[in-house]
Amino acid sequence: MHNTMFTGLIEEVGTVRSLKKSSQDWRVGINCDFDLSSVRMGASIAVNGACLTVVEKSASHFSVDVSAESVHRTTFAKLSPGDLVNLERALAVGGRLDGHIVQGHVDAVGRVERAAPRGRSIEIWFRVPASAGRYIISKGSIAVDGVSLTVNQVEDVGEATRFSVNIIPHTQLKTTLTGLGPGGEVNIETDLLGRYVERLLKGGLGKASRGIDEAYLIKKGFV
Repeated sequence: MHNTMFTGLIEEVGTVRSLKKSSQDWRVGINCDFDLSSVRMGASIAVNGACLTVVEKSASHFSVDVSAESVHRTTFAKLSPGDLVNLERALAVGGRLDGHIVQGHVDAVGRVERAAPRGRSIEIWFRVPASAGRYIISKGSIAVDGVSLTVNQVEDVGEATRFSVNIIPHTQLKTTLTGLGPGGEVNIETDLLGRYVERLLKGGLGKASRGIDEAYLIKKGFV
């Protein structure tokens, strides 16, 4: 169980160098260029948005273990040597939070519906299960393969939710998102705030939630 925090600002795109699969944990080796001398054994690194623990390292690569549960709930099941992955080291205590609070806990696997140029940006539409889509709002934050993005539009369609984001030129250069096309799958982490608000509205935090309802949130400008 990780309590580490990330920002969704990708430091580097790494390359999968090896995969050792078993019925239990998988071990994934990743080549990267950032300075691993400052990364201790047991440290957390977000790989395509999933918080994983460093179990081996050298000057130019590191390895992480991926549990069977994580393989099942993320896009790692389709990972292959040579694939590119977004990397972010955990936020240091007192560090500057320039993206949004990302835990590295994947809520759902999203599927690309379409991607099209919009000026110098790329607009991408994703589809996720409604169980995750309930926490996605227009102009809210979302992490897609670990990348902090702002949601443009949201549409609920039965048992699914569709949403769009714009990938600006800087993000195109610094992440793997440029290579996404229809049918591509990504790890999705919704904004943590939405889950807390839902729990408060349900009265799940005892005395702390008394008097907090939708009318209260509207009055205070939260909704």
